[in-house]
Amino acid sequence: MICDSCGNKGAKVKHVSRTYGKGKNMVVIDNVPIVVCPSCGQSYMTADTLHEVARLKLHKNNVKCKRVAPVISYV
Repeated sequence: MICDSCGNKGAKVKHVSRTYGKGKNMVVIDNVPIVVCPSCGQSYMTADTLHEVARLKLHKNNVKCKRVAPVISYV
């Protein structure tokens, strides 16, 4: 795959979890595909992925599961 940032070959798709919002409005979306380039270090989402993330955020009431996460304070 060719990197949209630097134009070099070798970019790969990686799946990550992303957190959006704060407090009661926070939602975690799992398995978000991002493009990662080993040449320039850039990582980004395609336009299609951004549109799907926006759609999922609008329909966050269709939650697959709820999780409890520990909170740690940075001193």
